[in-house]
Amino acid sequence: MCAQYFAKDMHSGKRSEIENTIYKRMLENLVGSGMVVENVLMKSISLPKGLATSIEQKLQAELDAMRMEFILQQEKLEAERKIIQAKGTRDAQLIQAEGLTPEILKMRSIDAFQELSKSPNAKVIVTDGKTPFLIKD
Repeated sequence: MCAQYFAKDMHSGKRSEIENTIYKRMLENLVGSGMVVENVLMKSISLPKGLATSIEQKLQAELDAMRMEFILQQEKLEAERKIIQAKGTRDAQLIQAEGLTPEILKMRSIDAFQELSKSPNAKVIVTDGKTPFLIKD
């Protein structure tokens, strides 16, 4: 087995699989030599610095990609939430608009002018001449 295979698996927590693979290979290679392999135990693996760095960079890149996928998923959900909210607002406005008749609009206009007339501040009100204009003295 090549060192890259072992190194990658060591970092992913497959130590027992590596030990079993080495054990099987040793049994195959030592058949008929009079040697007996009882067990293979790995204490640690020291990799060349460049290989270890490459493996760490690859693992970091994989984590970064997973993080980005998570962020994209969150953004999609947020976009869907905003669309649903906007549709709700639009539907509410349509329902309210259906109930606004010319008579109701006149009444609301009168109410607004009456409230405005109660203010002690100076006012200049420009209308189209059709809108009711009531100000109390």
